[in-house]
Amino acid sequence: MGFITNIRNKFFNNKDKQHYLSGFKETSRSFNEKMRLLAEGFTECNKAFYEALMIILIQSDVGVNTSELIVNNLKSKIKDKKTPFDDVVEKLYESMAEVYGKQGNEFNYDFKPTVIFVVGVNGSGKTTSIAKLAYYFKQQGKKVAVVAADTFRAGAIDQLAKWAERLDIACILGKQQRDPAAVIVDGCRYANENDIDILLCDTAGRLQNKTNLMNELAKMIKVAKREIEDAPHHVWLTIDASTGQNGLSQARIFTEVTNVSGIILTKMDGTAKGGIILAIKHELNIPVSFVGFGEKVDDLKEFELDSYIYSIANGIKDVG
Repeated sequence: MGFITNIRNKFFNNKDKQHYLSGFKETSRSFNEKMRLLAEGFTECNKAFYEALMIILIQSDVGVNTSELIVNNLKSKIKDKKTPFDDVVEKLYESMAEVYGKQGNEFNYDFKPTVIFVVGVNGSGKTTSIAKLAYYFKQQGKKVAVVAADTFRAGAIDQLAKWAERLDIACILGKQQRDPAAVIVDGCRYANENDIDILLCDTAGRLQNKTNLMNELAKMIKVAKREIEDAPHHVWLTIDASTGQNGLSQARIFTEVTNVSGIILTKMDGTAKGGIILAIKHELNIPVSFVGFGEKVDDLKEFELDSYIYSIANGIKDVG
């Protein structure tokens, strides 16, 4: 059984397959148009072919280093320069999956409460993602509360409070300009006193001064750990997929100031830059945990590697 056939079979069992098809539609269209043009001039797997393939990958925001690794991996699989183009493409997608590697999405939610910090630059969809995560956990029967600790943006506090009201969950509010760490303390104490399973904490996303960001996050982590053992148990970083490699640069800053354990990739449905998923995992060695496919509260889905690869490969043409 070939690689694509194998992941296709898995894809049909994914309850979120339609989200993947629509969410990665632009990436699939753009990537496969370029691959069709490459196929028209294909004669053999020579230096010119691999160089052209590198360019296609880079244009899809896979990044230079990750593209080079994928191409080198592909070269090791191609034993005959005259291998048919369709077979080469199949090996290409297999190489993409191998470069991403093991998914590593198995998060432990056994702590009670499980404290999750969500970090990211302003405009990356951080606050909205927290609301979607709250819905996601609530659907699993967990008791959820959110903490509005992004006290430097009044809009973020109001937005999260409205989402909490809509979802019928508790929201621990911090007044504008209040010390974010003090709001985290309030949230942790509320969680302990009210049998909360999941505590989702919004944080500030200012990158203008990395030292301030580092000090602020360090203080929030310190007070959370003081209130709840080993908190925060997870730190998830939101990245706007449409920013491509710029989003990767932002991510590097956050990984310098805190121990990021997972990526939430937002706004995937509006961009052709789906290759950023491979770049993130390769460059940062952090798994993409969730992908945002739209504006609805249920449009945040767990990332699943095979469904991602298949949606880009050819899922859009043969799945109704």
